[in-house]
Amino acid sequence: QVQLVESGGGLVQAGGSLRLSCAASGRTFSDYAMGWFRQAPGKEREFVAAITWSGYSTYYADSVKGRFTISRDNTKNTVYLQMNNLKPEDTAVYYCAADEGSLARTTARFYDYWGKGTLVTVSS
Repeated sequence: QVQLVESGGGLVQAGGSLRLSCAASGRTFSDYAMGWFRQAPGKEREFVAAITWSGYSTYYADSVKGRFTISRDNTKNTVYLQMNNLKPEDTAVYYCAADEGSLARTTARFYDYWGKGTLVTVSS
């Protein structure tokens, strides 16, 4: 079992930056690939970014590529999402998730554990 707690959300103006953190507890953090997903009001949850257990490989949704960076620190049991040049369409609840598989997958159904989310609001 893995428990995930997101933090770092808030209100920011368009063009600004935020860094989300997701702290994991329970089983060995480095056993898991990690992902970030988001869900905007009235929309389905969508993939944002993923990272393999080693941090060697990362994957991004086209909508955030070049603006967001996913990283992890296995010594701190934490995964991060650095978000730059934020846009109003980035407004959503952001969730981190842990995948027991070795691949960093882009589909939510493959992830085994989820946090409760943190709200990011980008004003225009």
